[in-house]
Amino acid sequence: MGTVKITSRYGILLGFVALLCTAISAGIFFLTKDKIDAVMAAQQRELLLEVIPQDYFNNNLLESAVIPQDKNLEGIQKIYFAKKDGNVSAYAYETTAPDGYSGDIRLLVGLDPKGEVLGVRVIEHHETPGLGDKIELRISNWILNFTHQSINEHNLSEWAVKKDGGKFDQFSGATITPRAVVNQTKRSALIMLNNQALLQQLSTQVK
Repeated sequence: MGTVKITSRYGILLGFVALLCTAISAGIFFLTKDKIDAVMAAQQRELLLEVIPQDYFNNNLLESAVIPQDKNLEGIQKIYFAKKDGNVSAYAYETTAPDGYSGDIRLLVGLDPKGEVLGVRVIEHHETPGLGDKIELRISNWILNFTHQSINEHNLSEWAVKKDGGKFDQFSGATITPRAVVNQTKRSALIMLNNQALLQQLSTQVK
C-alpha cells in the first residue's frame, strides 16, 4: 500500500512538472509569436522587392497573395499582385522546377503583363554545393541574368541554356540545374501570359 502511495505521489509530481513546462512553453510561444511573424514578414517583403521594384506598386504586396485553383494556372503555387493606383502592374509568383539535379527547385518570379521578367530568385533547392548552388544569389550573380529579359512568341528558342541553343550560361560541370531554372521560368511565364484574363479576375480579390 505504501508503494502505491509513493508511486501515486511521484505520478502527480511528474504530471505537475509536465503541466508547468507546457504552460511555460506556451507562454514563451505567445510572447514571441508576434515578433517572429514580423521578422518573417520583413524577410518575405524584402524578397518580393528583389523581383518587383517598389516603383511598380503602391498596394500592400504581402497582403495581395492569391493561391490559384484553376487548372489553367497549374504549376503556379502562389501569386502576388502588384498594383499601381488600382491597376495590375506586375506579378510575383511562386513556381517549382521539378527537374533539378537533386529534386525540386522552388522559384519566385517577377513578371509584368507585357512579358518582361523583372527578376527571379531561388526560394529553396537541394542542389550540389559548389556546382548547382550557383543558382543562389549569395553564391553567384547567375540568377541576375533573367532581370529585364522579355519573353514572347518570337524569342522562345532563346529561353534555354547555351548548350541547348539558348542565351543563358550553364555552369561548368553542371548543366541540369541551370537548365531546370531557365525552363521553368519560361514555362511558368508563358502560363501567366496566356491566362491574363483569368489573372485579372483573380486580382479583383485583392486591393
